[in-house]
Amino acid sequence: GRTGASLPTREVLAFALAHARARDAVHLQFDPAAVAHGLARLGRDSIEVSSDATDRALYLRRPDFGRRLSPVSREALRGRGADVDLALVVGDGLSSTAIHRHAVPLIAAFQPLARRHDLSLAPVVLARGARVALGDEIGELLQARVVAVLIGERPGLSAPDSLGVYLTFGPRPGRSDAERNCISNVRTGGLGYD
Repeated sequence: GRTGASLPTREVLAFALAHARARDAVHLQFDPAAVAHGLARLGRDSIEVSSDATDRALYLRRPDFGRRLSPVSREALRGRGADVDLALVVGDGLSSTAIHRHAVPLIAAFQPLARRHDLSLAPVVLARGARVALGDEIGELLQARVVAVLIGERPGLSAPDSLGVYLTFGPRPGRSDAERNCISNVRTGGLGYD
């Protein structure tokens, strides 16, 4: 719509609200303790790690830092490998809002399927400052045949809480994005958990 040469006030306000929600999703602090609590209610153990992106500003400026574990986190995972079928990594990515809203319900919906197919699962890794490729190093350290990275996607004006699931077989550092499968737009109003 238009009002003369301008947009109607309601459209300008709707755009400003959507933009503010997208910015908030990018800058909202990840709360791994809250996610760990939700996972514990599901009977799932978790491990908290972080990437080399030590703060949000560095994470946004240097994507490469979000693709590798901090030395402390690498050591924490070393020796925890258990030759499992699947490692689940929950990473804040570009929308902690998506993780807070959808990660635990998605894992709750996935657990019966994992049991039905007799999949062995590593403890869920909660990764701060995560990019998708961080799962490659985590999956290798946990000796997982497959890693699934649940990560907050770049917020759009219509979806500040979209979750992506990136699946990589034979995870190891150096895998390319072409070697992953992706399920995108997991959210209310997008793809359902089932």
